[in-house]
Parts: sequence; structure tokens; C-alpha cells
Amino acid sequence: MKTAILTDSNSGIFQKEAEELGIFTMAMPVIIDGAIRFEGINIDEREFFALMTNGRNISTSMPSPGEVTDMWDRILSQGYDELVYIPMSSGLSNSCHAAKTLADDYEGKVWVADNHRISVTMRTSVMEARELALMGKSAEQITAYLEDTGYENSSIYITCDTLKYLLKGGRVTPAAAAFASILNIKPVLTIQGEKLDAFSKVRGIKKARQVMVDSIVADRKKRFKDVPDERIRIGAAGSGLSELQAEEWRQQLQREFPNIEVYYNPLSLSVDTHIGPGGYGCGISVFGEL
Repeated sequence: MKTAILTDSNSGIFQKEAEELGIFTMAMPVIIDGAIRFEGINIDEREFFALMTNGRNISTSMPSPGEVTDMWDRILSQGYDELVYIPMSSGLSNSCHAAKTLADDYEGKVWVADNHRISVTMRTSVMEARELALMGKSAEQITAYLEDTGYENSSIYITCDTLKYLLKGGRVTPAAAAFASILNIKPVLTIQGEKLDAFSKVRGIKKARQVMVDSIVADRKKRFKDVPDERIRIGAAGSGLSELQAEEWRQQLQREFPNIEVYYNPLSLSVDTHIGPGGYGCGISVFGEL
């Protein structure tokens, strides 16, 4: 049984890396002034933030049904018996539910795994799925594993430099955004399995970053205290950060976890649309005993 693994660019895995890993990735669309662009194909992070800061009208979208099924058909035509599709969490987008409906027409050849993750923790799920496929596990087995472990084995924390874009998306009120701007309050948000929720409020981005680091450390010491270092995955993330800022952020986390390699991935454009430039994120996840 030959099983293909497909994810989307919300995992931080783009075309070149996917090819190197022997998996597949679907570029997520963003709509800019009414025109659809695809992350990692005809728009990158630098261009995206240049357009955003110039006041362009930007919104998120999900792949069309035709784009999804065309991708599935292309993969299955390459000699794969079945396919596992790992999109972003159903708690953050309707694309997962839509894909599950489309998969009904594929008579068990396509399985859609909703493991309730995005960004750096979603990457861990994709890598687990890849290993399971190499071990000869079926699409059904891989999907069951991802859905059973997605909730409990990860945490994400995110902060933004401005509430402007959360306000635009209707996630905060105008009064709250104005109050936060006056007092330099930065919200720390979290994803604990599914939706983006409020976690903490502090003054200044430096304190917000420290709150996130402290939270990852606490998760490691409490939630994942019995997990050996070699199975812990810690990722730093950011939106529109310079190379220097990204590396400083990664190193801030690395100092707390000297025995675990901390990696950096930009936040996906789907997340960037709501967070805006200058945002920071981090996540911790467990790579299972496969």
C-alpha cells in the first residue's frame, strides 16, 4: 500500500521542502484587492507585508473544491493507492469540513485528517504522518492517529504588535483596540487544540514574548514532563520579521531548551492577515512513539 501525504502551506511547508520530504503541499490562497494569490507560488511573505502596510484590502480564503480535487487527482495518478490530506484546523477554517465532504466521492482513497493544528505544531503532525506512511501504515490508520493526538499533544502562543488587523477581522472591538493602543497593551493569544483564544495581556512586545516563552517552559515542565527531549518539538514563528528578529526570537527560545533543537518558520499568510506585521509565535508539540 502506497500512501501519499498532503498538507497545506499553513504548516510552513512549501513546494521545495515538500519535494525534498517526499510529500505534497497545497498553497493557500489570499485575496488582495479582489485578486487571488497563492502563498509560496505567486506571493511571498515580503511582498505580502509590503502590500499590507500600503493599505491594500487583504482577506483570507480557502481553496476551491476544484483546486482541492485536482490536487488529489494529480497525486493519485502518480501511483499512490491512497492519500491523507492534513489541512489547517477545522476550528480556524471551513476548509477541513469542505475537504471531508469532497473525500466522500473518493471511495476510501482520500482521508482528511482534522488534527486541530496550524503552523509549527501542524508541521509536527505532517512529519509524523510522513513517518507512518514510510512504515506502511494505511491512510485510515494515519488519520486516526492524527485525530486522536492533535488536541492533547500541542500548544501555540501568538502575540501581535497591533490590534489593527484583529479589529478589521472583527476579533476585537474598536474600543478595546483603542484602549490597547493608548496603553501599549499586547495580547497573548493561544491555540489549545482548536480555536484562537485570549491568554494574557501585557505592556510591550518584549514582555509578551517573555510570557510566551514562560508558557512553553511551563507546558514542558507540567503537561509534557514525562516526554523525553528527543520527542519534543519546539518551533518559533513570526509575521514579517527581519532575519535578525527571527533569529533572535529563535535563540530566546533555544536558551530555555538547550537539549532540543528549536526551529523557525514564518507564520502562514492566513494567520498573518489577522496578526499583521511584527507578530511573534511559538509552539510545543510531541512527536509520538510511532
